[in-house]
Amino acid sequence: MSKRVAAIIVTYNRKKLLKECIEALLGQTYRELDILIIDNASTDGTDALVKEYADSQVKYINTGANLGGAGGFQFGVKKGAELGDDYLWLMDDDSIPTPTALEELINAARKLGKFGFLSSKVLWKDQSLCKMNVPKVSLNHKLADFDGAPKQIIMGTFVSFFVPVAVVKKVGLPIKEFFIWADDLEFSRRISRSYPAYFIPKSIIIHKCKSNTGSNIVGDVPERFNRYCFAYRNEVYVYRREGLSGWVHLVLKTILHILRVIFKAKDNKKQRLQIIWNSTVKGFKFNPQIEYLRNNK
Repeated sequence: MSKRVAAIIVTYNRKKLLKECIEALLGQTYRELDILIIDNASTDGTDALVKEYADSQVKYINTGANLGGAGGFQFGVKKGAELGDDYLWLMDDDSIPTPTALEELINAARKLGKFGFLSSKVLWKDQSLCKMNVPKVSLNHKLADFDGAPKQIIMGTFVSFFVPVAVVKKVGLPIKEFFIWADDLEFSRRISRSYPAYFIPKSIIIHKCKSNTGSNIVGDVPERFNRYCFAYRNEVYVYRREGLSGWVHLVLKTILHILRVIFKAKDNKKQRLQIIWNSTVKGFKFNPQIEYLRNNK
């Protein structure tokens, strides 16, 4: 019997990219697919766009408020699990799966048997690797080999994140209190501590983010500073669970980022440094509770 998949797309005011994402999902060679659009209360006419597609395959839910990426994915995972499908396939609204992306994930799932999650190869608009979506093979090292057979990893991102519903029932939901950034690192690491997880080179996604520089507080604009408050706080939560190696990683990373701001930032150095320090300190007392699906049978 074929396994059925629920694609979970979290969107907010990016209807043009969302339309492209939906079209790409409808064009998948693997057809046992439900598409669930989770709208964080967009104001750009996203609801009208999705109504053009709404049928038994494409479903739309407006959360009623901007829950952030983390809250949107937690909401979506809950709703996706209720559909009764076997797998959930998480992605942002600017993620464009190539036609065989899902088929390759399904093929890998069949061959691997037991696994916690699978991650696709993510390319940017110019076909280069998307820097913000490179999985981690250890706390301090990212994947370096992107071809050939599946590669074991410990952290992946919510740009083509393929997870069995049975695993979600065991480990719980993404943490909504993260709001944005590092929620996928936390969730994927929570899974990989109990199950093997893999990067699947043959499954390819195009991530149409604005730039391929990744997030960097050194050069980012003041309008985006608030995002880094979440990032530094959230990463403390992620890495402090790793014991001594996690604390070493946090200390070294914090020192490195402070030095980069001091020597490379062109403006707003004091504000950038305050964000790093204050948000890191907040992370020591940040203790959100992991929520679970109501029906965990």
